[in-house]
Amino acid sequence: MKKLLFILTVTMLAGCNMQCLQEQVCEMDYPQAEWDKAGVILMHTPGQELFDGVIHPSAGLFEHYFDVDKAADEHRGYIRLLEANGIRVHTVTDILNEVSLDTLRMLADKELIYDVSAMPDADRDASEAYRQEVLAQMSRADLIRCILLRPVVRLFPTDNNTGVSAEYIHDPLMNLYFTRDQSITTPCGHIICRMNSPQRAAETDVIELCYRHMGVAPILRIEGEGRLEGGDYIPAGTIALIGCGMRTNEEGIRQIMEADAFGHDTIVVVHDHKRWQMQMHLDTHFNIIDRDLCTMVSSRLNAKPGEPEFNTCNIYVREPGTKPYSLMLKDVSFVEFMRGRGFEIIPIDYDDEMHYANNYLTITPRHIMAVAGQSEAYQQRLADAGVTVEWVPLESLIDGYGAAHCMTQVLQRASAQR
Repeated sequence: MKKLLFILTVTMLAGCNMQCLQEQVCEMDYPQAEWDKAGVILMHTPGQELFDGVIHPSAGLFEHYFDVDKAADEHRGYIRLLEANGIRVHTVTDILNEVSLDTLRMLADKELIYDVSAMPDADRDASEAYRQEVLAQMSRADLIRCILLRPVVRLFPTDNNTGVSAEYIHDPLMNLYFTRDQSITTPCGHIICRMNSPQRAAETDVIELCYRHMGVAPILRIEGEGRLEGGDYIPAGTIALIGCGMRTNEEGIRQIMEADAFGHDTIVVVHDHKRWQMQMHLDTHFNIIDRDLCTMVSSRLNAKPGEPEFNTCNIYVREPGTKPYSLMLKDVSFVEFMRGRGFEIIPIDYDDEMHYANNYLTITPRHIMAVAGQSEAYQQRLADAGVTVEWVPLESLIDGYGAAHCMTQVLQRASAQR
């Protein structure tokens, strides 16, 4: 596989920050196929920022209430299983604990808000000076809390005590543990997404800070009306599969193609006509295990043309090493396209789908990390296809509407011969 240097500028000038993470290397194999051997993964073990989300799960984009501490324990257990397979896992918190205090303070400055709208005009400038004074004294741990909790201090004048009272509000990064979504890693490098939900918009700044600390400048950031979330992108060698539906739109995809940032010669835009929260991203109803093996939930696999579950795709191609892409086929059956590429499709029945059976992480060809508790029938289908499965206990974490795939951003995969 072609080696790609970590990118230090958006114009793709090669370089390396040798003061970055001690284990980090400057030359890396960016993922070109979902079945390639995973080498480096970025994750975030959830903490205090998760609590505000679980006390009103729907507003937090979660499915049900779940125990924050149990969720964190499950996440740490998942990391241990990945590391036991020789995968290096970097966590967002570990990186935030390594960046310079000045860098950390700059991001915290954006997230700590003093709402002075109820204060007399004469006190507003003083409030900002006071906020800066507090930020300047903050410990590293409290700066990280500011970034993750995003506190708003709503100030009111009073005749009592210090002359000011406050209401304290958090707008926390409760979904940050789904590190699949804030960026995508293509054969060209890292692209910072633009999240569809305002609750998640600030997550991308944290992920970009992590990349830059690791010696990487993302090659593209989705802007304007574009929307892109990482759960919709699956690299498959010379082709890229990119979902277009609830969370990713045509404009976001167009920006990647226009910037020539995919690094694949064929782009398959998979159109989701159902737009159902349980199937919000492509990786919630389709996933890849090997170059000739994938899974799909039964409702999509068996859908008829015209039904909401029937996935169509538009196919854009170009000659290798050239641009731009040209639309070659439109409204093609996605199931037939995959079969035409030589893929066997393992069906996932409804009860397993509801238990996030499709949201697994492939770490090597035919070796996956998947949510424990699936049916015997599904387990047998995987065994019959020669798939090694490590069943991961994620009972609390899946109540956030995501699972093993959603919680990982694979930064590096070692290529197999294609």
